[in-house]
Amino acid sequence: MTLSKALVPSQTLLSRVLMVLGGSMFIAIAAQVSVGFPVPMTLQTLAILIVGFSFGARMAALTLVAYLAEGAMGLPVFAQGKNFVAFAGPTAGFLVGFVGMAWLAGLAADRGIKGLIPTALVALGVSALLYVPGIAWAMLADKVLGFDATKWGADSFSMIWQYYMAPFLIGDAIKAVLAALVVSGGWAILKNRKS
Repeated sequence: MTLSKALVPSQTLLSRVLMVLGGSMFIAIAAQVSVGFPVPMTLQTLAILIVGFSFGARMAALTLVAYLAEGAMGLPVFAQGKNFVAFAGPTAGFLVGFVGMAWLAGLAADRGIKGLIPTALVALGVSALLYVPGIAWAMLADKVLGFDATKWGADSFSMIWQYYMAPFLIGDAIKAVLAALVVSGGWAILKNRKS
């Protein structure tokens, strides 16, 4: 059972639609919060992990599909207020990978993963897997679609490491622990309320 099902046991179609829209809005707001220098990072992946662990695989994936659709329709929901333009930029692989990230976090929740340590470990693993589509897009977009990836700093693995991975690893670890704290805290509050 997921946190959302524990909070709202009889999920109607309306409640699910509201959850998807609320979750996508939560992610859009988190995407606008930039933290750190010189390479700013957003709280977007933190929000995605929380949505995944709280909603379960199917609802989390639907939430991320809705989020991407909102950006594709022109809404400024992506980092730095971007919209569909981001799909032709260096982070497009990460955007698409968000669906898998949410689904995997949700799958762990569906399978009964609870508690701070197990949730944090899953969040770390899921966060690491997000680099696969993100880096693949950055490295292959020029060859497959004719984009100039050199302007993205994606023309060699050392550049990929420098611009796409190294600056974000510590932040990803912190966000994984924060997501685990939020979700396990939600379970603790729910347990205390029932007792």
